Amino acid sequence: MNLSLLVFVPLITAIAVLLCKGARQARVMALAGAVVQVLLAFVLLSLYRDERLAGNKALMLFESDRTWFTPLNIHYHIGVDGISLAMILLTAFVVLAGILVSWAMDILPKEFFFLLLFLSVGAYGFFISLDLFTLFFFLEVSVIPKFLLIGIWGSGKKEYSAMKLALMLMGGSALVLIGLLGLYFNAGMPEPGTVVGSLNFPRPVRTFDLMTISQESIPTVAQYVFFPFLFVGFGVFGALFPFHTWVPDGHSSAPTAASMFLAGISMKLGGYGCLRVATFLMPQAAHYYSPFIIVLSTIAIIYGAFATMMQTDLKYINAYSSVSHCGFVLLGIGMLTQTAITGAVMQMVSHGLMTALFFAAIGMIYSRTHTRIVAQMGGLLKIMPFLSTAFVIAGLCSLGLPGFSGFAAEITVFMGSWQHAGTGYRVATLLACASIVVTAVYILRAVGSTIMGPLRMPVAGGMDASWNERVALVLLIAGIVLIGVAPFWLYDLLTPAVKTIVNALNK
Repeated sequence: MNLSLLVFVPLITAIAVLLCKGARQARVMALAGAVVQVLLAFVLLSLYRDERLAGNKALMLFESDRTWFTPLNIHYHIGVDGISLAMILLTAFVVLAGILVSWAMDILPKEFFFLLLFLSVGAYGFFISLDLFTLFFFLEVSVIPKFLLIGIWGSGKKEYSAMKLALMLMGGSALVLIGLLGLYFNAGMPEPGTVVGSLNFPRPVRTFDLMTISQESIPTVAQYVFFPFLFVGFGVFGALFPFHTWVPDGHSSAPTAASMFLAGISMKLGGYGCLRVATFLMPQAAHYYSPFIIVLSTIAIIYGAFATMMQTDLKYINAYSSVSHCGFVLLGIGMLTQTAITGAVMQMVSHGLMTALFFAAIGMIYSRTHTRIVAQMGGLLKIMPFLSTAFVIAGLCSLGLPGFSGFAAEITVFMGSWQHAGTGYRVATLLACASIVVTAVYILRAVGSTIMGPLRMPVAGGMDASWNERVALVLLIAGIVLIGVAPFWLYDLLTPAVKTIVNALNK
C-alpha cells in the first residue's frame, strides 16, 4: 500500500472543502474524506496483518524513500509498524467523529473543516515518517491549525488560550529541533578518544533517517546531553509535568471537535515522539534518566487527579484528567519494560478514544444547556438519555472499569511497572494505582451531579442526540469496548514493534 495516500487524501479533501460553494457541500465533502480515511486505515491494517502472517519480519512495512533535500540528506522516508498503525487507526476514528460532531457548524464552516482536515495531515505524516526532519515538519504542520481553531471558534479566554498553546508547543518544538540536530551530528560518531576517519572507525555519513540512526553508535555523553531536549520537547506535547499548563486552558477554550483532536490525537504525538525517537534512539540515556521520568510521571498522575477534583467545569475536569491519564503513558515509557511500554501505547489509544468521547458528550450537553458548570446541571438522563449514556460510558472508561479500554491499558502499565524490583519503582507503581481511587471520586461525582437527581433546568423537546451525533458517539464507544473486551488483538499488533524498542534498550 502507498502510505502517502494517508497524507494526500486529507490534504486533497481539505482543499476541496475550500472550493465548495456552500456550507452543506463542505460538510458532505469533509465527511466523505473522513470516511475514506477510515477505510484506508482498515485496508492498511488488513494488509499489514497479511504481511506479518506471511512471515514478513521487517521492522517497517510498506516503506517508501524519496530524496527531499540532498545537501542535508533529508528524505521523505515513510513506513509503518504496529505502533504507528495503532496511532493511524486512532486518528481516523477521531477525525471522523470530529467531523460528525461539527456537522451543524455555521461559523465559517468551510474554513473550520479545512483546518480539521489539515490537522489530520500533520498527524498521519508524523506517524508514518521515518526521517526525523520529515517527522519534525509534520509535527509543526499541526501547530498553526490548533491556534486558529481555538482563536477563531473557541470560547471563554480563547485568545489567551490559543496564544499560550502556540507558544508552549513552539517552545517544545524548539527543544525537539535541538535534540534532532544533536542526533544528526552525533549518530555514528565514536566515543571520545577514538580517531574519526581511521580504518577502525570511518567517518560517519550525516543523516536524519530514523532506522539508520538506530543502527549507529551515539556517544554516551551526547545521549546524556540531547535526550532531555527530545524527551522534554515531545513531553510538552504530551502534558509532561510541569509543562502541562497549556492543556487545561487549550482544551477548555477549544471548540468541541478541536478539543477531541487536541486530547485524542495531538497529545499522542508527544508520547509517540518520546518513545519512537528519544527512548529508541538513545537507550543509554533512557536508562540514565528513567528515574526522573518516573518521578515526573507519578507527580503528573497524582497532581492531575487531585486537581481534577477541584474543578467545577466539565471541560476542565476532562482536561486535568487528561494530564493524569497521559502520565500513565510516560510512566510506562519510563519503566522501560516490554509490558509497561506496550501498556503505554495501549493507553495512548485508549485515552485518545475515551477523551474524544468525553469532550464530544460535553460539547453536545453544552450546546443544549449553555453551561458546563456541574452545579447548574442535573437530571439530564430524563431529557437526554442517549447523551447521558455516552457520558457515563466515557466516565467509566476514565476510571478504569473492566470491560472498557481504560482498564486494559492501565492494568498493562501497572503489571509492567511492577516488574521492577526497586523500591522506588514499586512506590511509583503503588501511587499510580492509588490515583484510580481519586479518579473514581471525581468521575462519579461529576456523573451523578450532571445526569442524576432532579432537573435544574427547563425541559425542552428534541434535546437528545441527533443522527450525526449518535454515529460519532457510537463509533468512539465501539472502539473503547472492542479494546476493553478483546484487548489481545491490539496487544499482538503492538508486541513486535515494542520488542524492537526493548531490544535496543537492552543492548
